[in-house]
Amino acid sequence: MIHDIDDLIHLFDGVFADRYRTRLVRGEDEPIYLPADARHDHHRIVFAHGFFASALHEISHWCIAGEKRRQLEDYGYWYEPDGRDARQQKDFERVEVAPQALELLFSEACGKPFQVSVDNLDGVEVDRQAFSRKVSARAARYLSEGMPLRAQALIDTLGIFYAGTGGIPEAVAAGRRRLDANDTTRPAGSAADAGRA
Repeated sequence: MIHDIDDLIHLFDGVFADRYRTRLVRGEDEPIYLPADARHDHHRIVFAHGFFASALHEISHWCIAGEKRRQLEDYGYWYEPDGRDARQQKDFERVEVAPQALELLFSEACGKPFQVSVDNLDGVEVDRQAFSRKVSARAARYLSEGMPLRAQALIDTLGIFYAGTGGIPEAVAAGRRRLDANDTTRPAGSAADAGRA
């Protein structure tokens, strides 16, 4: 199966650009989330070096971030770079379980292998298997208890496209239907959605 980053960008932007004023952007360096500003009318999820897995990971953070967080650069979160000590690594893993669980589910929807990221090559030794079990358990909890709406809309979209049951227009339409079904501010199929594909 081919995992072309341009397909993922079209799928994400097709579902979310209008409703959430957010676009997926291929970056040159480190990933970052940038809210709209005087020069950019859309928020930007910038992923690293055009990597598919980086894009899925950065999207997972966006799917968890609430409205106020999405107005802040990198959602207002701290990031302790590579070289973390044991306490810092424990804090890192605690906040990474949920987004990496969503990334796991996104990867499964794409038919793409997933590996947890402990992201600490120059720091304390990490028990990757223990962290992987926590991520898998959190993914199972999302499946049994429900997941954030934007994450479910993306899974619907990815599932159709990567299973080969529809192209980009059909996959985007499925993601939008999920959002519409949970939008209490307007009825599904409203005029605002007419002509979108």
